[in-house]
Amino acid sequence: MTPVSILIVEGNPNLSSLLGWRLQQLGYSVVQTSSYQKAKIAFAKQQPSLVILNTELPDGDGLELCSWIHRQKKALIFLISSRTNELDIVAGLRTGADDYLTKPFGIEEFLARVEALTRRIRSTPAPAYLDYGALKVDLIQRQVRFKGNIIDLTPQEFSLLYVLVQADGTAITRAELLQRAWPDEINNPRTVDTHVLSLRKKMKMHPQQPDLIQTIRNVGYRFNLEALGLANVPNQDHNEHSHGASAANRSSENHILQSVKRDFPARQFARS
Repeated sequence: MTPVSILIVEGNPNLSSLLGWRLQQLGYSVVQTSSYQKAKIAFAKQQPSLVILNTELPDGDGLELCSWIHRQKKALIFLISSRTNELDIVAGLRTGADDYLTKPFGIEEFLARVEALTRRIRSTPAPAYLDYGALKVDLIQRQVRFKGNIIDLTPQEFSLLYVLVQADGTAITRAELLQRAWPDEINNPRTVDTHVLSLRKKMKMHPQQPDLIQTIRNVGYRFNLEALGLANVPNQDHNEHSHGASAANRSSENHILQSVKRDFPARQFARS
C-alpha cells in the first residue's frame, strides 16, 4: 500500500522535526515546510493527502492558507494552534479544517488524530472524473472532452495535461514536469515545450482568448483556469466506474500516472 502523504506547515523547526519524525516512524510519507508561500509551492508539487497546518506562520495567516487548501478539494486539513479560544477553534473549522488541536498537546493524542483522519483518506476512492466546465477529464477511460468534443491525445499528452490540471493554476517548472509526467528519465526541457505546443493546438480557445496552458517566463507552465472562467475549484464527479469521489486519496491518483510512467519518549508536549 502506498503510504499516505502528509505536508507539515510549521514555523517551529523543533516541533516540525518531532512531528515529522514520529509520523515517518509510523510509515507516513512526510514533507515539511515552514512558511505560507513555501507551503503553497510544496502543496502543488507534492499533492499531499493531509496537511498539518499551524495557524501562526511567519509570513502569512494560517487560516487564509487553510481556506486556500480547502478550495483545492484535494486534501484533509489538520490545524494545530496556540489559539485556544472557542471562537478561534470555530473559525478554524469553518474555514475548512477537518480537525483542530490546541497547543500544548500530547504527541500520542496528535498521532491518534492523524490516524483517524488518514482512515478517512484510505476509505474513500480517488475521483474518476474532473470537470473544469468546458474541459472534462475522464481518469478511468483516459479521455478528454473540450467544448463537448473528444480530444485525441497521446498517452504522454494526457499524462502532461493531468499533471498541469492537478496543480490548479500553480506554475510547474519544466524539470518537475519531466519528473512527474514522463515514463522515463528525460533531461531535455524541449520535450516539454514540444508536447505543450501540441496540447495547445488540440485545445485551442478562441483566437482572441489566452491559451489553456500558459507560459510562465523563467519558470515553466501553468494550467490557465481563468481562460475557462473558473476559480481554482474543479468539480469532481462520480461516474459509472466509481461509487464515490475524493481527491484526498492522492496515492490512487499517483497510481494513474504510474500506469503511464512504467528516540523521543512516548509522550511529549509540543509548544509553539
